[in-house]
Amino acid sequence: MLATATTDAAYVFFNAAVVARHRIRAANWSGIWYLLSAFAVISSTEQAVYVAFAAPGSWIGAFASVTWLARIPPVKA
Repeated sequence: MLATATTDAAYVFFNAAVVARHRIRAANWSGIWYLLSAFAVISSTEQAVYVAFAAPGSWIGAFASVTWLARIPPVKA
């Protein structure tokens, strides 16, 4: 569950960087997201029971990261 929560948080930060048009930040989060996704897939396929934790982990990661992002003032263009 921790792997998918972290992966989903990275995805949210990647999308936030894209929306804000921060190219370097978006590229950095994209790379991190890819590595975390690979780790989550490898972990899940080794033991099928881990898949049951993927959805809750994803939900927790998205909820926590959007909550954290809500505390940061938006970037003015």
